[in-house]
Amino acid sequence: LCPPPAATGSDEEDDSDSSTKPIRSEKKKNPASLFQTGGDPPKEKKTKKKAPPKAAESEEETPETLQKNSNKKGKGKKSKKTKEERPPSPVIEVDNLEEFVLRPAPQGVTIKCRVTRDKKGMDRGLYPTYYLHLDNDKKVFLLAGRKRKKSKTSNYLISIDPTDLSRGGENFIGKLRSNLMGTKFTVFDNGANPDRANADWSNVRQELSAVVYETNVLGFKGPRKMTVIIPGMNADSERVPIRPRNDNDGLLMRWQNKNMDNVIELHNKAPVWNDETQSYVLNFHGRVTHASVKNFQIVHGSDPDYIVMQFGRVADDAFTMDYNYPLCAVQAFAIALSSFDGKLACE
Repeated sequence: LCPPPAATGSDEEDDSDSSTKPIRSEKKKNPASLFQTGGDPPKEKKTKKKAPPKAAESEEETPETLQKNSNKKGKGKKSKKTKEERPPSPVIEVDNLEEFVLRPAPQGVTIKCRVTRDKKGMDRGLYPTYYLHLDNDKKVFLLAGRKRKKSKTSNYLISIDPTDLSRGGENFIGKLRSNLMGTKFTVFDNGANPDRANADWSNVRQELSAVVYETNVLGFKGPRKMTVIIPGMNADSERVPIRPRNDNDGLLMRWQNKNMDNVIELHNKAPVWNDETQSYVLNFHGRVTHASVKNFQIVHGSDPDYIVMQFGRVADDAFTMDYNYPLCAVQAFAIALSSFDGKLACE
């Protein structure tokens, strides 16, 4: 009924390798220029600031991981790859969780995560809890998210504590809110509502991203079309703060009014129809193994080979979520949560 974008990760090894090479070679200059909205960056400063501690080894990691994942057959090969690929794993240090989940991914490093959905308990079927962990040996916990019950529109709370998903708690780090139709979503950090602003507005919440789903001819059946709107980056590779003072000034309104100052528009990569499998497919390089209408990759129109984020199913209630500069964990997790929302699901 609903031809899903299938995960094509285990096809040819060569394919996954060659398609990552151009990304690697361009990565240093590319993301910065794609996402920058304020002034020209001093290039040296930025690499000094962001890259060495985290990106040093990781560039080697990318193709290794992709090959390892997409190489389902030769066992000998696989174990050799594991040896080479494992050392870079601890490169991602989560020293201060709150800071880490709001910090953009370092340039040149793909942060690989796993999302699990927990439906246990009385109302978990309707209000499951979602957990985000780093997809490495230590399985470091990053974020938890859950839909609020007494909310007119879909409203997900995001927390840095898996056991505390309350709005008032100190672990509340952000939220995802939908419009009445359930087709547009806005992601906020944990700042204050504009009604409760300080005199200088410094405590007002920032909008971290917005997601717009378009229906196609089949309603939401078949491949979805997503637009993701995020704040641009400044010369120091930091997010430009967007603190709307009212509902007419947020990311969605700016995008609708084509006021794109300090705003970046991204889209999901269109899957290609495959006659053999009779489904829509995308190449996830072995990171996604199950066909699902929820599988997607987010790219910038100027460089569809640079995957800003990808998300896809690996088991009934498990998904991989990988993100790159300029996204942070909260942005990527909230975008993933929006894809689970009831009005969109067609599975």
